[in-house]
Amino acid sequence: MAGKRRKLGNPLALAVLVTLWQKPMHPYEIAQTLRRQGKDTSTKINYGSLYTVVQNLEKHGFVEVTDVERQGNRPERTVYGLTEAGREEMTEWLSDLMAVPAKEYPIFASALSLVGALHPDEVVRLLEERLAALEYQAAAARGGLEKLYETLPRLFLVETEYQVHMILAQAEWVRGFLEEIRKGSLPGVEEWRHFHETGELPAELT
Repeated sequence: MAGKRRKLGNPLALAVLVTLWQKPMHPYEIAQTLRRQGKDTSTKINYGSLYTVVQNLEKHGFVEVTDVERQGNRPERTVYGLTEAGREEMTEWLSDLMAVPAKEYPIFASALSLVGALHPDEVVRLLEERLAALEYQAAAARGGLEKLYETLPRLFLVETEYQVHMILAQAEWVRGFLEEIRKGSLPGVEEWRHFHETGELPAELT
């Protein structure tokens, strides 16, 4: 199944569709639900832009107004529900993301592709800092996960479990890469070091 170009590409729009799939809500309730279900750990949620996202979904026919709530002197709250087109879009979009590995450009991979510009000893120091930060993040994420298990079914926390595993996997790779630089077993590390100490590029790079 190939991914298709969608009318809306913002992951927050998909999160809104899935939230409204649970029941019709007004935007403030959508924001509360996303926060309560911990979706802000996996999706970049700008609550200030949530109303714009909902309006765009309405413009494309994916959500519609189902009610206008009035409570005393409070401002009216417009309740939105999922349309049939919105349900189809949600299912197709989510299925696409689950099945098709997307080409992503993580900033750490970008930095690694340029790491030769730094002295290997400096890279060791910097990666030691990164490793300590990753280990702290993993411990904090595990602790948060255990707390969330007390109130939410595991089904709603699998994205956090995945994040913990990705942090641990990165930490494992960094640990191994560090060891190779320290021991000098990384192919090309001596040429790398020689360049930074003499300014002479290896023959194969000239």
